[in-house]
Amino acid sequence: MKSMTCLLKRLALLGAYERPALVTAELGGCDDRVRILRPTLRPEFDPELTRLPQLAEARAAWQRQLLLPLAFTGGLASLGIEFAAARLLAPFFGQSLFIWGTLIGLILIYLTIGYYAGGRLADRRPDPTLLFRLTAAAALWTAAIPIASRPILSVAQTGFAQISVGLVLGSLISVIVLFAVPVVLLGMVSPFVIRLRIRHLETAGNAAGAVYALSTLGSILGTFVPVFWLIPTFGTRWTIFILAFLLGVISAAGLYHAGAGRLYLLIPLAIAALGLLSGGAIRAAAYGIRVYETESAYNYIQVIRTGTETQLLLDEGTAVHSIYDPTTLYTHGYWDDVLLAPDFGSGRVPGRVALVGLAGGTVARQFTAIDGPIPIDGVELDPKIVDVGRRYFDMTEPNLHVTVADGRYWMASQAGRYDVILIDAYRQPYIPFYLTTREFFESAKAHLAPDGVLAINVGRTPTDHRLVDALSGTLNAVFPRVFVIDSSQRFTNSVIYATASPTTVDGFRARAQAETNPKLQPIVAEALAAGNVRQVPPNGIVFTDDLAPVERLIDQIILSYIRTSR
Repeated sequence: MKSMTCLLKRLALLGAYERPALVTAELGGCDDRVRILRPTLRPEFDPELTRLPQLAEARAAWQRQLLLPLAFTGGLASLGIEFAAARLLAPFFGQSLFIWGTLIGLILIYLTIGYYAGGRLADRRPDPTLLFRLTAAAALWTAAIPIASRPILSVAQTGFAQISVGLVLGSLISVIVLFAVPVVLLGMVSPFVIRLRIRHLETAGNAAGAVYALSTLGSILGTFVPVFWLIPTFGTRWTIFILAFLLGVISAAGLYHAGAGRLYLLIPLAIAALGLLSGGAIRAAAYGIRVYETESAYNYIQVIRTGTETQLLLDEGTAVHSIYDPTTLYTHGYWDDVLLAPDFGSGRVPGRVALVGLAGGTVARQFTAIDGPIPIDGVELDPKIVDVGRRYFDMTEPNLHVTVADGRYWMASQAGRYDVILIDAYRQPYIPFYLTTREFFESAKAHLAPDGVLAINVGRTPTDHRLVDALSGTLNAVFPRVFVIDSSQRFTNSVIYATASPTTVDGFRARAQAETNPKLQPIVAEALAAGNVRQVPPNGIVFTDDLAPVERLIDQIILSYIRTSR
């Protein structure tokens, strides 16, 4: 009787492990009894006893063929989900170093948990069907994220409007936690596949190497394909659905051959249905009427209309990047103050202007309307923003030459010589650090006429000028004279002007008051009345390419503003 028990145990283990060597190791002392008993079995019992192992062998062979493709797909999905998560958060929380650091750190924690749990579970239950069920669950959960995150992100938008730290941080944490389940499950794939593929101890290294190689190759594609194709072409939500669908297809294939009929084929169909039913806006307009929205490789872009004015918002939408109002030339914002830059230099109409951070072309349109068709070089990183500017902001000036490029690269490789250079390149609420350093300002100075002016738009709060102080201090390390005008009527911005021209505040006032251009006179009057025009001395702060903590400084300004506004 004990021999029969050992035989049945051997058959069951053969179905699970497929190799006699591993079965012998598991049976221990039973193995001798099985060998003794085998010749005494009656022939008519053999087909009944071997049918289940044959079925198990066929099922296991099919699932074994899918293990490496599953490792590849798991690697692709895990990295793709990470990038999609960052883009899902961008319209509400931006793409700051803080957001990226938090997201990457938590994703790595989730993967660590998955690796450990996957190895433990694989040793206890080395069952490929279980693995495919886990990845099917990951696929379904991933597909639910774009839908489940919407109400949470709406709460975040309310938190920004109410300046509520609790709502904003709570929403951020909640959304990131949504990604915990699928990423943990995907982390379990590699150790599980390695356990299932090890058939001989002497080939364990080869089995593990093949899994890690394919998983890493999938991760490489999971980096490039979403960034360069899926997100710019289909958007963030459809990218998540596509990744979930691919994972669902291979999971369903592994489970379909496990004898569950056509039921598991519903997994990719359910994911496709979720994708088709999840239409609607990416983010509702915080105010006004949403005219257009899209995602690019760099930004979430939203165009809204409020009254007669069209505004361009990017990412979380806490700042206006361009304004167009066909009924008036003036914005009553920092764009107007930029037009005063020549009065800090030569005092003449500029012969050539460069705008680094063109956005929707507000300043280009104003310069052209006030000073005529002077040559203007506009530099914009995001080609979709250029398209939006031409479509919704009347950015059609024939004297405007648009270059799609990074501002610093353009300054080093393509810039000419200018009377005015404006730096207005924001990834709200941050300025790219490499556009705030002494080295960059030295490069810009080399492209200015001797009496040219470099102007920089800087965000601030009504009472906190720390960023203005940091950039003016850095500019003082490059230019002999630096001035500031505050824009306080509609927006809390300041424009910093740096020049080598022998200008003083009194000299600027005299030129401005003598202005004869009737289109420029309202801007002059507003700046002299409320702009607090001043010259700023060196203050010991100098940002360099090596150390420019602009993001940390802006974070401190934001938190200080939130604390004082509660």
